[in-house]
Amino acid sequence: MEVILLERVAKLGQMGDTVRVKDGYARNFLLANGKALRATKENKTRFDAMRKELEARNFENRGDAEKVAAGLNGKTFVVLRQAAETGHLFGSVSARDLATLIADGGFKVNRGQIVMNAPIKTIGQHKVPVALHPEVEVIVLVNVARNADEAERLARGENVTVRRTGAEAAAEEAAVTAEAFFEEGSQPKGEESADENAEPGAAKA
Repeated sequence: MEVILLERVAKLGQMGDTVRVKDGYARNFLLANGKALRATKENKTRFDAMRKELEARNFENRGDAEKVAAGLNGKTFVVLRQAAETGHLFGSVSARDLATLIADGGFKVNRGQIVMNAPIKTIGQHKVPVALHPEVEVIVLVNVARNADEAERLARGENVTVRRTGAEAAAEEAAVTAEAFFEEGSQPKGEESADENAEPGAAKA
């Protein structure tokens, strides 16, 4: 389907460009969100008539976005979640979660502005783009930790998911095995049973 863009769309084009896109993308995203019109003769005339209004509105929206960007860019947000020792979360941190967190921090954003290919599923510091406007994008740092202390350690650059080395793990396992063995006694139970049940006078091998 051919559409006329009503605003700049990343990797697609600028306001006023006529581009060809997949029908589903056009219907479900561009047209549904007021970012484009079907490229018909009537809509081309309509766009020409409303172009100045669109440009003025875009300029105003970009100015508002730049004001938000000035305070939001580079800001860190802490998210506390339960996770395994390996750092994998029991769940995930979604775009909706981040939008709510950022909004609670006093910044006007919505879920659609959080640019994430997939939810966050591991402990650590994650850089997440936020598209405040088609021409204004910032990066926020999301610090995902199990508790406040761990979040501070992550902020200092510590790796909180470091596991024991192979040598340390092997040594501990050997110690546990040896302890269990000596608790049973130095002579296997099987041999004790054989001696106890031997017939009187029987010759020992």
